[in-house]
Amino acid sequence: MDAQQVIAAGHQGLLVLLMVAAPVLLVVLVLGLVISIFQAATQINEATLSFVPKVVGAVAVLGFAGPWMVSTLVDYLRSVLLALPTAVG
Repeated sequence: MDAQQVIAAGHQGLLVLLMVAAPVLLVVLVLGLVISIFQAATQINEATLSFVPKVVGAVAVLGFAGPWMVSTLVDYLRSVLLALPTAVG
């Protein structure tokens, strides 16, 4: 296995990681921004006001996009495991 193959495998792994994590991160980011604007406008500084909606949003996204995320990770893991014999030999 040469350096080009290692870089390609790492690149593909990072792309899969970004693709799988992006929905949850984007929803939590948007919810945090909206809640921060609301807190700044109303001057309410309650910690649970920002924490609870983010957790609920993350759980909702995981419930909605979870099957797609798992199938994407399984497909990537399958391709990595099937490529191992060619990488070693």
